Amino acid sequence: MTANKHLTETDYVEGVISQDRSILARAITLVESIHVDHRVLADSVLTKLLSHAGRARRVGITGVPGVGKSTFIETLGKQLTSTGARVAVLAVDPTSSRTGGSILGDKTRMQELARDPSAFIRPSPTSGTLGGVARATRESMILCEAAGYDIILVETVGVGQSETTVAEMVDFFLALMLPGAGDELQGIKKGLLEIADMIVVNKADGSTKNAAERAASEYRRALHILKPVSPTWMPPAHTCSAISGDGLADIWKDIENHRELLKISGEFDQKRKQQRVRWMWSMIQDRLLLEIEKNKSLQNIARALEVQVMEDQITPGLAASKVVAAINAN
Repeated sequence: MTANKHLTETDYVEGVISQDRSILARAITLVESIHVDHRVLADSVLTKLLSHAGRARRVGITGVPGVGKSTFIETLGKQLTSTGARVAVLAVDPTSSRTGGSILGDKTRMQELARDPSAFIRPSPTSGTLGGVARATRESMILCEAAGYDIILVETVGVGQSETTVAEMVDFFLALMLPGAGDELQGIKKGLLEIADMIVVNKADGSTKNAAERAASEYRRALHILKPVSPTWMPPAHTCSAISGDGLADIWKDIENHRELLKISGEFDQKRKQQRVRWMWSMIQDRLLLEIEKNKSLQNIARALEVQVMEDQITPGLAASKVVAAINAN
């Protein structure tokens, strides 16, 4: 099949199921599009593929820039593929709204994993909107699962609301930290500890090994103070060396244990159901915003209301009601 050929719904569905990497890549490009015709086709393709998805392990990984996320994911990914697993990496990539450049890089950050035939790496540009992250990444997960990937690793840049967004779309959320317990604990947001299923202190090697162990000990104490996300799971704190791979086997074992415990308690299925409902409402918001953006009349009304809100002539709540009324009138 040529790269320029227009693909039909059947082409996409059969190509993804048959694990055609080029069609999988094009299917992800399709679901990332906001073009109306593309959205209609994407929805049809996703609906047909739903029965082939949902069985993979979905793991979110966050951490500040410089913590070693790319090295961690590459080393973990290679360990997993060596056991026969097929691994997809989706990098949540909030494109800079000022310059249009990506905060995260692309496959060049994980060259060895990118060459692995059992791995698939895909950055997910969002054009500066977190809603784009949620939609494109969730739908990309379905496509990758339908293409037979057993493990989906979702990487986030670790800045602001993107952490919560990713945590709400995965089964397990891992926060990668730097050594240096005192400074790190002072700087970390309490909110991140509250949503993390595991804390991992990276760079536990060489001169920073002892500092990493001390940091992990501090995190364990902090995690015991907070109420855990699940009543059946107390988030652990591990150390690892992403460069050497030390500690990664224990980390993955805990991730597997978490899945089994939540399946036994029934929390796993309930969590997936709640995520699908949140996804629905996220899509409703996304589609409403698109409706405004493509309708010139609604755009004019919204811009006029923006001015009134800025000048304190009208409340934001009343302005929102007027926009909704205008949508209904259309």
